[in-house]
Amino acid sequence: MNSYVTKKAGKYWPSKVMKKMAWVNSEKIYKDAAKNPVKFWGKLAQEGLTWEKPWESKNTYVQKLPYFWWFKGGKLNFCVNALDRHLDKNKTALIWVPEPVKEKIIKLTYRQLYDKVNKFANVLKKLGVKKGDRVAIYLPLIPEALISMLACTRIGAIHTVVFSAFSAEALKARIIDGDVRVLISADGYYRRGKKEDLSKKVSQAIKGTKIKKVVMVRRLSKKKNYSGKFTSFDKEVEKADSFCKPETMNSEDPLFILYTSGTTGKPKGVVHDTGGYATQAYYTTKWNFNLHEDDVMWCTADIGWITGHTYAFYGPLLTGNTTLIYEGAPDFPNPSRWWKIIEQNKVTVFYTAPTVIRMYMRFGDKYINKYKLKSLRILGTVGEPIDKEAWGWYFKKIGKSRCPILDTWWQTETGGTLINTLPGIGPFVPTIAGKSFPGTKHVILNKDKKQTKGKEVGFLVQLSPFAPGMLHGVWNNHKKYVETYWKKFKNKYDTSDGAYLDKGLIRITGRTDDVMKVAGHRLSTAELENAIDNHPSVNESAVVPVPDKIKGEIPIAFVVLEKGKPSQELEKQLKKQVDKEIGPTARPSKVFFVRNLPKTRSGKIMRRILKSILKQEEPKGVSTLVNPDSVEEIKKIVSQK
Repeated sequence: MNSYVTKKAGKYWPSKVMKKMAWVNSEKIYKDAAKNPVKFWGKLAQEGLTWEKPWESKNTYVQKLPYFWWFKGGKLNFCVNALDRHLDKNKTALIWVPEPVKEKIIKLTYRQLYDKVNKFANVLKKLGVKKGDRVAIYLPLIPEALISMLACTRIGAIHTVVFSAFSAEALKARIIDGDVRVLISADGYYRRGKKEDLSKKVSQAIKGTKIKKVVMVRRLSKKKNYSGKFTSFDKEVEKADSFCKPETMNSEDPLFILYTSGTTGKPKGVVHDTGGYATQAYYTTKWNFNLHEDDVMWCTADIGWITGHTYAFYGPLLTGNTTLIYEGAPDFPNPSRWWKIIEQNKVTVFYTAPTVIRMYMRFGDKYINKYKLKSLRILGTVGEPIDKEAWGWYFKKIGKSRCPILDTWWQTETGGTLINTLPGIGPFVPTIAGKSFPGTKHVILNKDKKQTKGKEVGFLVQLSPFAPGMLHGVWNNHKKYVETYWKKFKNKYDTSDGAYLDKGLIRITGRTDDVMKVAGHRLSTAELENAIDNHPSVNESAVVPVPDKIKGEIPIAFVVLEKGKPSQELEKQLKKQVDKEIGPTARPSKVFFVRNLPKTRSGKIMRRILKSILKQEEPKGVSTLVNPDSVEEIKKIVSQK
């Protein structure tokens, strides 16, 4: 088996094999791109995508801050770039693994996917959907989700995908904000062997909205009939014509809206355009994950999140590769399910969240040891900074000490990865994300808006020209767009994340609203969590600040154990662990031992909810959690102490 990494000077670097096969293997690319980022991206867009009409060179990048446009005047169709241009390959585009183990795995070639997308695009047109209209998609991870999204892009409709585990209220809020008239959903899906009903939530959500038609996929019951506002996905597709002419779109036309929660819990509709997003999705997928002709990529994120949009669906298809999606829970029917899927389908690139890695660490090695996982070549993490222990476990147990780990930083707003290590360049260092993607630039500023020195933690901001895949506003809310991203630093994009430089590489410390000021000292919650996680009994933790009359703020820790039982002695040990690794100033005032932390399905820990519990406020946004029951459990634990 080839090894794709080599170790020297205490760091991991790409091996000769990896360097030889990497699309980018020289640091020179960073300097070349920095000389003229606009020209750099313009060349990539021309070479990577199929354009119906090129843009004038003077319009490669146009900005009138806080708005900016890439390839202005250029015309293309996103679906053509994802499907049509790959039809001559006779290649598998999508592998779908259903949760029930006895159900057949479905594989769709580019031609088969193309046929289904064209038919459903005609269905949408029949229902009155036109260019610029918004279509809501409330589907689990099934092939119809991809078909629906691509059908929208083919006719120029703007899709807004809503995570299928969200509540009826969350779905309704997004339908109303987007002024949606057509909804695509399903009767349900499987989760841990149980049937999860969506029909009731859909019926509840559309009350009081302007929805005219709901297209339902029959996932659980093939015999169910629909009437009135409801119609069958399969029956509509059967009657549709097999070709739909793609709509010519301007590069700057909106492609999709994806709602993301703010600090108040109220969602805001992040808008991504067509040409810029396609360019960034194409190259970050190709270069970061080093995709070649026979690769199979598995990004475990749900399509309700930006990670699912860009790296479970769009990125691999834009590059002409095979993407795998799995419907169900990672531990069903047992914790070996994911490793079996990788082995059976010869997955080469695996991209998941640190929170899932820590979950598997708790299960123990017995579920992994029987799988060689020799097809794997590149591993990636997303969603939050990965701690050293989880990084080491992932590297040794899943990558078998032979695969590089890309610790990627990005956001719903950035559209694609923007800080990480390129696999052909390295180094791969635990807890370190890496460098800004070629052609982009990030700096770290202190409270005085000056660049930080040494390992000083500061605010991570992006400089102009801003990455092509960046958000192009908040849907129908200019004020929110300005206040959230452009108010703090003039003409610079505020990521709301903290970071510091470590020998020229960027280390992400977490959200700046998760940076505490304890007795005059700025402390990152991620730093405290990393220290706590290093204790052998700890699986994962979340630290949040609460107000304190003397110190300003004090840290409170919520800890999930990997082994052992909660005790006062263990709480003392964890406090000493923080004293040792950071200092007494960072010592948690209290440690709450909990079974689970509140998380989104992408793995993001919702610290905002933990803060609300500590303040004895009713948490907002609970419906967006994958484990809402954890909130009530934590409430009880906190109230008892």
